[in-house]
Amino acid sequence: MKPEELISILEVAGRLKTTTRHCFLKNGRQESVAEHSWRLALMAMLLEDAFDCDMNKVIRMCLIHDLGEVFTGDIPTFQKTDDDRRVEDDQYQAWIDTFPEKEKQMFEDLIVEMAAQETIEAKLYKALDKLEAVISHNESSIQTWLPLEYDLQYTYGQKEVQFSSYLKELKAYIDQWTKSKIEAGE
Repeated sequence: MKPEELISILEVAGRLKTTTRHCFLKNGRQESVAEHSWRLALMAMLLEDAFDCDMNKVIRMCLIHDLGEVFTGDIPTFQKTDDDRRVEDDQYQAWIDTFPEKEKQMFEDLIVEMAAQETIEAKLYKALDKLEAVISHNESSIQTWLPLEYDLQYTYGQKEVQFSSYLKELKAYIDQWTKSKIEAGE
């Protein structure tokens, strides 16, 4: 990849640093999409020994999964429509079409695999994506939660973890944390 191609891609991707998510951090600042993706990739790296899969591929999925939000911003899952997804996917694909062929193919292959949700890698990335969001909400002040998020904290990611006994155990631990947080009114 030529230096100017790398810089061009990084400049666009770098916008995720200032693209905020719905969730707030402990200090009251809104989380960026880049912060979410970074911690998601870190989660995958830390779980390398817990799963028999290509964890480098999972980390790649974690790093690119929200890059389309560079173009549309973050729309919370409970507000995102099929039209929103289509616009984001179309704009993301138009950007990927400008990549050098090797990188374009890598991104496209990952995106297809992620969407199909058939491989352990794709399932793991998706489950961790959901769990990271729930963890982030548990870390934020409960005063920043919307009323619907009290139930969403328990249901978000529940389906996605079912393929793994480890992830079911992790979700149960996070749910207990949620319950304690709600009961304490923190």
